[in-house]
Amino acid sequence: MSTLFVAWQAPDPTRAWFPIGRLDASTERREYMFRYTRGALRAEVVAGFKPLIAFPDFRRKYQADDLFPLFKNRILEPNRKDFGEYLQWLDLDPAHADPIEILGLTGGERQTDSLEVFPKVGKSEDGTIRCRFFLHGLRHVSEAARARAERLLEGESLQIAIEVNNPATTYAVQLQTTDCHLIGWAPRYLVDDLRAALLERSNVSAKVHRINLMGAPFSRRVLVDLCGGVPDGFEPMTSDEYRVVTE
Repeated sequence: MSTLFVAWQAPDPTRAWFPIGRLDASTERREYMFRYTRGALRAEVVAGFKPLIAFPDFRRKYQADDLFPLFKNRILEPNRKDFGEYLQWLDLDPAHADPIEILGLTGGERQTDSLEVFPKVGKSEDGTIRCRFFLHGLRHVSEAARARAERLLEGESLQIAIEVNNPATTYAVQLQTTDCHLIGWAPRYLVDDLRAALLERSNVSAKVHRINLMGAPFSRRVLVDLCGGVPDGFEPMTSDEYRVVTE
């Protein structure tokens, strides 16, 4: 089964993010299960988070044979005329596009709430981690950096750096070109684990997977591959906030 997590952003003044839920899904077997994580309980205490309307009980396991509407409504309808272009931006084959994979790449973001969906990053048997995501924050970098981003090539290597004074999140993971242009950031959900891995001198690297320019919004311009070896005993996304409440 594939696993996605759900994050919630607290209102002002903190705007902090918490992992509050976990979706385990198999589209082939039509099995879907949602459970709250301990991050939801922490968000309740720290920032006043309340259960989602679709899932009103923190301690209940929700199961269905179809994707829950909360998630289904965050995917572009296949009958939309721009659905093919949408999948091209994600570098997905229309014949095999999986809604869970789509959600993991797009984040399922909507203007009407403060939720974001992201995939669980696991460690392979060879001790490496791999993930793919869209570059964040391209609209917030300098004009020179945006111009440099337009000249990126597929397969081009990117540098990874830890930022310790980000005004929005304190810690952040920067992505830079090899000629030192800051072109954006990795998604928030990777920050804690990447920071821990890089502080352990892990061999983590990034490269450009795909460039979307014509018609694509800033949030869909640069698709990035990140991979590398991590220390023995290091498992991403296993802190207490990611543990389900029903365990």
